[in-house]
Amino acid sequence: MEKESSLKMKTVFAAVCGKTNAGKSSLVNLLVGEKIAIVSDKPQTTRMRINGILTKGDTQFVFVDTPGFHKEKSALSKHMHKSIRSSVAGVDVILYLTDCTKKLFLDSEIMNETTPVVLLLNKVDLIKDKSQLLKSIEEYSKLREFAEIIPLSVKDKINTEKIVPILERYAKNNEFHFETTFPTDQPEKIWLSEIIREKLLNELREELPHGIAVQIENLEHGKTNRGKEIVDISAAIICEKSGHKGMIIGKQGSLLKKIGELSRLETEEYFGCKVHLKLWVKVAEDWRNRENLIYEFGLRSD
Repeated sequence: MEKESSLKMKTVFAAVCGKTNAGKSSLVNLLVGEKIAIVSDKPQTTRMRINGILTKGDTQFVFVDTPGFHKEKSALSKHMHKSIRSSVAGVDVILYLTDCTKKLFLDSEIMNETTPVVLLLNKVDLIKDKSQLLKSIEEYSKLREFAEIIPLSVKDKINTEKIVPILERYAKNNEFHFETTFPTDQPEKIWLSEIIREKLLNELREELPHGIAVQIENLEHGKTNRGKEIVDISAAIICEKSGHKGMIIGKQGSLLKKIGELSRLETEEYFGCKVHLKLWVKVAEDWRNRENLIYEFGLRSD
């Protein structure tokens, strides 16, 4: 990008952290104003660091969406935790999002963090007894000092407008790090693979999602015989066990066809033209513990 020569340019990096299913990706999508991170009710939906970019006037806000805190059970989950630690290091402020309807939880790394932490108590729309909310605020306040505590609802957009003005306090004089016209620096192939994985997460049974990855093997822009734009995408769905392959394909290919149709509709909206999407399923035994495949699928933290 052409860098403006204004001394007034400012940036603020904010890591968005919290337990799985707290609503981190939904919050980043809301703040950025576009869908840059997939959303599912399955734990560990976000596997890697995703930068959401919002440029308002002379300030660029970079929201670093991170995987949720969880127990390390595989080489992949270790990379996910490493991604959280690297994302928190060096940011200007941390947005710690928690589900206020659930049991009190504050990760030990956040407990000891010296970077300012803004506590966001999400899902207040589900709390009928507001004294319960006041009790949660009081209990969290005893754990550590927070820069701010904001009860909010990402779903109903309650108090979410308060976040950006608070973050502006931590902005530093600096040239913009990213293009002002793009909401993320995520590579296109990674984003497309995540769109397909989101459909899989939402359609498959509980035991399958964690063992699934998607790899875009081909992405080509072209024209039809009538001169209209068309995008050809070929993607492999990787599962860990041969027995899972049939579950993903479904009876007479019905589930795979549904996944393909849902993914195609969203990618057509993204590209603004016709998309030809081809999906197939491959088995890579225990891939979440195989460093070479974690790297190949773009899921390494380094």
